[in-house]
Amino acid sequence: QVQLVESGGGLVQAGGSLRLSCTASGRTFSTYPMAWFRQAPGKEREFVVGISWNGSVIYYADSVKGRFTISRDNAKNTLYLQMNSLKPEDTAVYSCAADKAPFASVADKPNEYDYWGQGTQVTVSS
Repeated sequence: QVQLVESGGGLVQAGGSLRLSCTASGRTFSTYPMAWFRQAPGKEREFVVGISWNGSVIYYADSVKGRFTISRDNAKNTLYLQMNSLKPEDTAVYSCAADKAPFASVADKPNEYDYWGQGTQVTVSS
């Protein structure tokens, strides 16, 4: 059974940092683009950042450029999101996702992704 599990969320003060992890099981995603999305209460799911299968292409949303860093360790089947200089508006449930096709281009639309984790809550206090 394919499963993506996020961890590392929590409560942090504005200006602080968190490191999220997403570990996949049931399938190797080393050839799939992956991404982080977030969703705040009452809002649409928002693209945060995506990464190509080999890490050569990374696409950040403007809202997180310079603050967040995505990386992947294909040997561990794990995706990471380092979040620095956190702001209250970063508060959301963060989910990782794997693309529906191997070797695909990095996409920023949720319907391009087939596999999703349950999400981890990130809360940033002011």
